[in-house]
Formats: sequence, C-alpha cells, structure tokens
Amino acid sequence: MDNEKTIEVLNSLVQINNDRIEGYKTATKETEEQDLETMFAQFAKTSEKNKQELSAEIIRLGGTPTDGTKDSGKFFRLWMDVKAALTGKDRKAILNSCEFGEDQALDTYDEVQEKEAEHLNAEQRTMIDAQYDLLKVDHNTVKTMRDALVEA
Repeated sequence: MDNEKTIEVLNSLVQINNDRIEGYKTATKETEEQDLETMFAQFAKTSEKNKQELSAEIIRLGGTPTDGTKDSGKFFRLWMDVKAALTGKDRKAILNSCEFGEDQALDTYDEVQEKEAEHLNAEQRTMIDAQYDLLKVDHNTVKTMRDALVEA
C-alpha cells in the first residue's frame, strides 16, 4: 500500500472536518439561540475527535496532517449563508445551510469509502466508517430539527 496516497486520502477527511470545525465555531458565536449554540458546539466536537483520530494515523504513517480547509470554496459560501441566516435570525435558513454542510461532509466520506478504499487498511476503514456514523447522526439531528419547523 502506498503511504503517500493513504496520507492524501486521510488528509481529505481532515480538511472536511476542519471545514466543519471552523463553520460551527463561527455559527456558535453568531447564534443567540441556546439550543443551536449547544448543537453547533457538539458538532464541532465531533469533528475535533475525527480530526484527532485521522491526524494520529497520518503521523503514524509518516505524514503531516493538513491544517487547511477545502479549496473548492463551497464551505466558505456555505458558512457565509449560515452567517447571513443567523444575522437574519431565520431558523429554517440556518438549519437548511447546516444540512447542506452536513451533506458535503457525508459526500466526502462516501467518496473515500467508495473510490479510495483500496488505499486504506482494515483499521483505517473501520475508523472512517465509525466517523461517518457520527457525522450521519449530526446530519439527521439537523434534518429532524429542520423538518419539525416545516410541520409546525
């Protein structure tokens, strides 16, 4: 197995977790709603945990974990949307923006699981599957909160 490719794949997941951490830290500062603040802080903690696990594996492989975020700009625009929604106090818009971000995180993990699995050993795949499950819980929390607003 090519360690450089494995490190690259793991760093792509570090990046998406960095995006979540930065986005939710920003959102936590901007919201005045306690339940959202608590949720955003918890989501940032999920990604902090994921990042620590991924970084430890990257270091074990002789690499350096990235401290950057995705270059695509999608997350920058997403968090600008969140900030605008928070400023406008539009709870549904906030939750829609958060769900979009959660979809992007899950898509990144899906892509690694489907297209890059051959570059990962069994332990790494297990770690990534567990992290995906944590992110899926966060995604479903946002979706449930958003859907409850539609039904109310």
